[in-house]
Amino acid sequence: MENAKLFKWRHFEAEIILLCVRWYLRYALSYRDLEEMMRERGLSIDHTTIFRWVQHYAPELEKRCRPHLKAWNDSWKVDETYIKVKKV
Repeated sequence: MENAKLFKWRHFEAEIILLCVRWYLRYALSYRDLEEMMRERGLSIDHTTIFRWVQHYAPELEKRCRPHLKAWNDSWKVDETYIKVKKV
């Protein structure tokens, strides 16, 4: 997201916004957890602000990351082997 237009008129730097959005999407953190983590780092960010960032930037992150993800599907195959066992 090098495009500066995405972060124009934002109060916080792009790195902080992206950090909060990525942590929210990647880990099982709540908005209030992120608010507390940012407060520990000396930043005063409200949880509703983080919510708005996620709503705004998550689709853009998904769009830009999708081409780099490994393609997969949920089907799989097993080779079958037939073994005949003699009865005694």
